[in-house]
Amino acid sequence: MSVKKVLMLLANGVEPMEMAAFTDILGWADLLGDEKIELVMAGLRPEIVSTFDITIRPNRMLADVDLNEFDALALPGGFEPSGFYEEALSEPYLAAIKHFINAQKIVASVCVSSLSLGRAGALQDRKATIYHQVGGRRKQQLVDTGAVFIDQPIVRDKNIVTSSGPGTASEVAFLLIEMLTKKSNADTIRRIMRFPTPDRKWYETAQV
Repeated sequence: MSVKKVLMLLANGVEPMEMAAFTDILGWADLLGDEKIELVMAGLRPEIVSTFDITIRPNRMLADVDLNEFDALALPGGFEPSGFYEEALSEPYLAAIKHFINAQKIVASVCVSSLSLGRAGALQDRKATIYHQVGGRRKQQLVDTGAVFIDQPIVRDKNIVTSSGPGTASEVAFLLIEMLTKKSNADTIRRIMRFPTPDRKWYETAQV
């Protein structure tokens, strides 16, 4: 059985719920799905302090990872007050994103991590979304990178997935499984994990 490998890139200040959606859902897929999916967590430091002060120890240091081994990149978002952007917009972090984009591999991001995609030059004239609140600061930052902002919970443009907030993280993870394997496999994992399928209105509802 072939193994799909996913690299989850963690920045200091990452949001635990967004990270956990990938670890849990891909973990269930690896155990009970049609194809094995290996998830490797990599960071820029040995210990990361997440949003809400949970200490995380990534499996690997990004500098020690061979990016060519992986089929997809997963990018959970984080909080500015927790220092997320200091690493999520840093050159090593953006360089890893560029590697996956240049190789035309899958990149699945949650919430504000789409800003990292934009700063890496991945969203020029591509449809994307981001956490969008009244005032539109994050939206404008995304548009400034050349992205075409779409106000929907999840936006897929070919191999790139972006989303609008923590509540979308599980759906991004299921979509990642579908893109790596097949829809029936993602549907099976959803069913055995007891996740409901959002209705069409959920996918079409604007944030503000």
